[in-house]
Amino acid sequence: MEQYKQEFIEFMVDSEVLKFGDFVTKSGRKTPFFVNTGFYRTGAQLSKLGQYYAKAVKDNFGLDFDILFGPAYKGIPLSVTTVSEIYREYGKEIGYCSNRKEIKDHGDKGILLGTPITDGSRILIIEDVTTAGTSIEETLPIIKAQGNVDVLGLVVSVDRMERGQGEKSALTEISEKYGFKTAAIVTMAEVVEHLYNKPYKGKVIIDDTLKAAIDAYYKEYGICRAR
Repeated sequence: MEQYKQEFIEFMVDSEVLKFGDFVTKSGRKTPFFVNTGFYRTGAQLSKLGQYYAKAVKDNFGLDFDILFGPAYKGIPLSVTTVSEIYREYGKEIGYCSNRKEIKDHGDKGILLGTPITDGSRILIIEDVTTAGTSIEETLPIIKAQGNVDVLGLVVSVDRMERGQGEKSALTEISEKYGFKTAAIVTMAEVVEHLYNKPYKGKVIIDDTLKAAIDAYYKEYGICRAR
């Protein structure tokens, strides 16, 4: 596993973004792990998060695109910090764009904020975690209503590696349905590999009991078992 992925996993733990326990996902699944990027709350955390996203974007998609689109609400800070870090790290100027939940009818009118989307815009979508692909279903019509655009793909922080609406993973379903590439900074298999029975700051985060709970979850909802 690449060094930056190991560092990102530890960064999620330190930021309390990656948690283990008893949770319920938006789709109603009881899960022993949860990822919430809303817990990145400081400038230092967001800058560092942007660096990890920037590397994942460059490694998986390159930097030959125009706009990084972050769906409201969590996608807004993700898109802003990532384009900032892409410019700082690689010197590439890329615009950010996000949608509003409600159309604004005064001042800067419309449903979008940030860089305008026009005919020919090459767009990459950024999100935190995708479980069922609902956000993409809502986001794509908004993007495509702006003109004849090229959506290059989707990048998320963590691939939960569980079934979406069918038998394949949510990211695979999105890729096959919409015809674009999907990628993640890390997968849950990599998270388990890095943390299982390995002390981090004097504590074993994933012990045998938690590993058994994760395995049971993947037996029911996974596309494969986390290793």
